[in-house]
Amino acid sequence: MLDFSVYPNGDSALDIRFNSKPSENLSRHIIGLKEYLLNKNPNNFIELIPAYQCLTLIFNPALFDSEMLSQKVQQSIQDFLKAHKNISRKSRTIRIPVCYESIFAPDISILSKHTGLSRKEIIKLHTAPSYLVHMLGFTPGFLYLGGLNPRLECPRKKNPRVRIPAGAVGIGGSQTGVYPQATPGGWQIIGQTPIQLFHPYSSHPFLADPLDIIKFYSINQAEFDDIHQSRIWN
Repeated sequence: MLDFSVYPNGDSALDIRFNSKPSENLSRHIIGLKEYLLNKNPNNFIELIPAYQCLTLIFNPALFDSEMLSQKVQQSIQDFLKAHKNISRKSRTIRIPVCYESIFAPDISILSKHTGLSRKEIIKLHTAPSYLVHMLGFTPGFLYLGGLNPRLECPRKKNPRVRIPAGAVGIGGSQTGVYPQATPGGWQIIGQTPIQLFHPYSSHPFLADPLDIIKFYSINQAEFDDIHQSRIWN
């Protein structure tokens, strides 16, 4: 059984922290636990936020005592882990086009120098895996992906950029991800996708959910422009 602890997080949240390294198996347990708690106690929580090694439960402090809720949650977790509940939602495989040409990849030369790989090898290695979405965060819809080839690992920038364009694809340490909005950022940018990852006015605003699978594929600049124009006019 997974080792876990429950801690208060301010006066209106609890953190369930698992003493295990980030992995696909752990993420499946965390997402499964989220669904289990929502189904068992649909009115107890305002929001449940999954992360790599933690599930945060936000509740209304006017309705629940933190200590009593913590005890109930701990019992629910033990019941869930003993039952080995399966996750009801099926994972989707989502293909994301990425242009790795220089205009969209200001840091690919840094990655090449750090890894000793050519641009062609970087693109081949980056587009090869099926990446698991472990969590969303940092900004709405930001994909934290597991499965990066260790040969592509590269430290984050010592001095983050003030602005990263929406759709930028980066590498930070052992992770890769896509910036859904223009924001500051410190990852090494190696490409950009023309598709929109965050639709704030949609009933389902995010391109992907935790446990979905992401596949990147390479496109040239003309294809990038075509997809981007199509997105604007549709």
